[in-house]
Amino acid sequence: MEIINDQEAIKRLKVARRIAVLTGAGISVESGIPPFRGEEGLWTKLSPLELASFEAFYTNPARVSEWYQHRRNIIEKSSPNPGHLAIKKLEEIVPDFKLITQNVDGLHQRAGSTDVIELHGNIMENYCVCCNQHYSTSEFDEVFRHNSNHIPHCYCGGLIRPNVVWFGEPIPAENYEKAYHAAIQSEVFITVGTSAQVTPAADLPRYAKRNNSYLIEINPNHTAISDIVDLNLRGTSGTILPMFVKDYQEILSAD
Repeated sequence: MEIINDQEAIKRLKVARRIAVLTGAGISVESGIPPFRGEEGLWTKLSPLELASFEAFYTNPARVSEWYQHRRNIIEKSSPNPGHLAIKKLEEIVPDFKLITQNVDGLHQRAGSTDVIELHGNIMENYCVCCNQHYSTSEFDEVFRHNSNHIPHCYCGGLIRPNVVWFGEPIPAENYEKAYHAAIQSEVFITVGTSAQVTPAADLPRYAKRNNSYLIEINPNHTAISDIVDLNLRGTSGTILPMFVKDYQEILSAD
């Protein structure tokens, strides 16, 4: 085996039938998508309240819409990396697998993952704040291009916003309930590329731990939950996850 040499981890993974994975911005960095925190994070250059709140959008919809359009352009040019593909492989192996993500880029779905629990929405989707009419990326682009002020309006006259959770807004209750139950029912809970600083998503590994789930962290850096996890695997997700899946398959096939 390459990275899993802890006997308790091997024992728990051998018998686990319910595994949940929580991913954060770190897994998408290797696809060329900037994180929000860290030295190269977006929030080192821009204030969250200027671009990621409903107040900012209502005050200056053109600036906020342009910024999100810029982010969409980056995502559209990106591709799932080996970390995303390894998680898809894990989904195929585990009898009861749940994938929870804080990311809004949709790369897990593009890697083939199904039934992804998106805590913070999806930046490739948009909707009208008045009538709730939903717009695909291509439909939004059409509206955006034909508005000289770069203020996308719905046919009803309402503003069109990205389908993401902004600061001050709650996570959709249904999605968080699914994530919560996935955490407390898991036998192994894996965090990947998340700083574990943004609640309530950061609470999920703690809930899992309290319910006797074996907690694994995959991250190149020490995080807010590093001291409570059962197994730390230091490194980038694109490097560690493929090795983890390979080791896991060996564990399952061992006598």
